[in-house]
Amino acid sequence: MPATAVIVHLDADAFFVSCELALKPELRGTKCAVGGRERGIISSASYEARACGVYTPMPTSRALQVCPELILLPHTFGLYSRVSKRMFDLCETLTPLVQRNSIDEGYLDLGPCGLADAPAVTAAMRGLQARIWDELSIPVSIGIATNKLVAQIASKLRKPRGFVAVEPGSEAAFLAPLDIGKLPGVGTKTEAALKARGVATIGAVLTRSDSELAAIFGDGWRAMLAMARGEDFRPVEVDREDAKSYSQQETFGADIAEFAAIERVVKRMIDELLPQVRADGKRARTLTLKVRYGDFTQETAGRSLAEASDLEAPFYPLVEPLLRKAWTRRRPLRLVGARFSGIEEGPAQLDLFAAEGDEKRRRLAAVLDRLNAGGGTARVRHGHQI
Repeated sequence: MPATAVIVHLDADAFFVSCELALKPELRGTKCAVGGRERGIISSASYEARACGVYTPMPTSRALQVCPELILLPHTFGLYSRVSKRMFDLCETLTPLVQRNSIDEGYLDLGPCGLADAPAVTAAMRGLQARIWDELSIPVSIGIATNKLVAQIASKLRKPRGFVAVEPGSEAAFLAPLDIGKLPGVGTKTEAALKARGVATIGAVLTRSDSELAAIFGDGWRAMLAMARGEDFRPVEVDREDAKSYSQQETFGADIAEFAAIERVVKRMIDELLPQVRADGKRARTLTLKVRYGDFTQETAGRSLAEASDLEAPFYPLVEPLLRKAWTRRRPLRLVGARFSGIEEGPAQLDLFAAEGDEKRRRLAAVLDRLNAGGGTARVRHGHQI
């Protein structure tokens, strides 16, 4: 594999659960999941639990029905973003071109590494996979290809701890026998409709004429044909946005339509992101929510505070109205994301009417942040409890 076009997709396996198991290794091999017991959803499930029918974002009550022996693990605030940062920092010891796509997956461009052949690439990525496990106890799956599309599909093909390399020029042949549902954007309903029309595999797309593809896929038939060929020209985008914004997103294992469940996910993201803001000595003014549907269309909505803040309390009330504003189609969601922007440096301006209450919250936040940094399991933050 030539070093000029080597793109890697790195995908952490059952990331939230893996982070918790790094703290509780005695639970490895058990049926466990991260989620709230009361009015909660499953955020991440071990592969043993998945084998019993537990998936993300299944309601916790349903998960306990299908798997009565399921061990529920509460979220450890601050843990996941901290581990994610360390994981991608390890990636950057290998190449400067790292795209942190979400908290648990991203792309690497190995072009600057000077790796001359396939054995060298394989050795380097096997080494990275092993180092992430040795230093963080996080299992990851890796896909290697000439572009982001094929690398992503490859990384998800043999999870957990998968390692799949696709040789240049073999992209279409690699994709051809795979189920059509492996293509990004092909959800469960679309997959069923395509199979009903005889398009069961990715390779089947290549056997249809342009007119047939237009009849099946509509205006998006050319994009579908390009994906089936394994064509993708998107670059790995290195966005050092931690200085100007803080963001997190989560892709669900199955599309979800429950408003309250999505709202809880967003509030957990706020709990994950604001400790980073505080640790950097910054404040945020604007919260923006993003929702993505099964067809990969997406919508956003944002709102700014009158004064920038590094506390959770001012942002929690924004979640429900912003989510309702962004989620206009009220169809099941594939992904939700939260982003803090309008970042300001230094301490907050003194407000004589609010200073005392905010200072108490800030002291509490500092205590909880220190506990979380030490691997604690504090689960209450400024009135938001899960």
